[in-house]
Amino acid sequence: MDSALTNGDQSPGGLWAFPSFKWKIQPVTTSLQLDDIRSAAQRIQPYINRTPLYHWQDDWVDEHISDGELHLKLEFLQRTGSFKARGAVNNILTRDDAEREKGVTAVSAGNHAIAVAYAAKTLGVSAKVVMHRGANPARVAKCRAFGAEVILVNDITQAFPIMEEIAATEGRSVIHPFDGQATMQGTGTVGLEIAESITDLDAAVVAIGGGGLIAGVGAALKALQPSLTVYGVEPAGASGMSQSLSCGRFLDKVEVNTIADSMGAPLHCAESFAVCQQVVDEIVLLDDDALCRGMVVAFDRLKFSLEAAGSAVLAALAGPLKGRLRGKRTAAILCGSNIDEASWQQLIERGRSSQPT
Repeated sequence: MDSALTNGDQSPGGLWAFPSFKWKIQPVTTSLQLDDIRSAAQRIQPYINRTPLYHWQDDWVDEHISDGELHLKLEFLQRTGSFKARGAVNNILTRDDAEREKGVTAVSAGNHAIAVAYAAKTLGVSAKVVMHRGANPARVAKCRAFGAEVILVNDITQAFPIMEEIAATEGRSVIHPFDGQATMQGTGTVGLEIAESITDLDAAVVAIGGGGLIAGVGAALKALQPSLTVYGVEPAGASGMSQSLSCGRFLDKVEVNTIADSMGAPLHCAESFAVCQQVVDEIVLLDDDALCRGMVVAFDRLKFSLEAAGSAVLAALAGPLKGRLRGKRTAAILCGSNIDEASWQQLIERGRSSQPT
């Protein structure tokens, strides 16, 4: 695949210095089919929320998307506090009775683990999840509250091998955080709901961790509205998808150094990467200060207390995408809110202190 590196726009005050990445993409013929996403939507409907789509109108939007529209998908109001519940529920519902009887396992920085714990409890399945020892304590507590057994590891690179060992020795089914058809069908239902609510979208802005959310959302939206542009948002300290798409192959090891732990995937995988190759038009990068400022926007303007990943799209609209969506009808996904008060307060203070003077 041809790739091209283009310089990102600088924000007022010169705080923006990271490039954005664009690729020549082929017509969308992904293995992730619209009919399968629609089937998943019907399957999971009793166990998830159809989250609101909020048409945000105020002077902040006027400044950053002049003469355009901004529609926020409030996916942080999803059961478990993030979009991950959709894929987790779909994974269990597509397993046969024998597989469910043996239970499930997963690896996660938090949101996926919580979702798997919730789905397992709701559907009567046992769950064992692997998490980093430094994971947000509130997230670990949520997993345990749903009845999951939590295995804590010191090094996040150990997590996937440990999960695979659990699956092999105990016969548990792996629920992948971002790869595989069942997971991406679940995330695709977010895009399906957006497309069913708004016609003639020009753009969608989606946070990227492992790539499962943007793969599913992008596949659904482009199947229904092919001319739409899909923008991804990554932390500069965890830019594995940008790197993968630039070199034309998924990276199985990514260096992670970001406060947005939900976006810090240590690797990428074949199926979700292949879909991203076909549906992601451009990725913009954000440093941690910018991510914190996105949290400030969410709270000050909308009174939403979001984690860094949940407000990353707002940080992108205030930074590298500012002014670029002028006159466009845009959807952006606020994808998660699983953060404790103390950590949130610390990041909010960082965001305020890094505001341009």
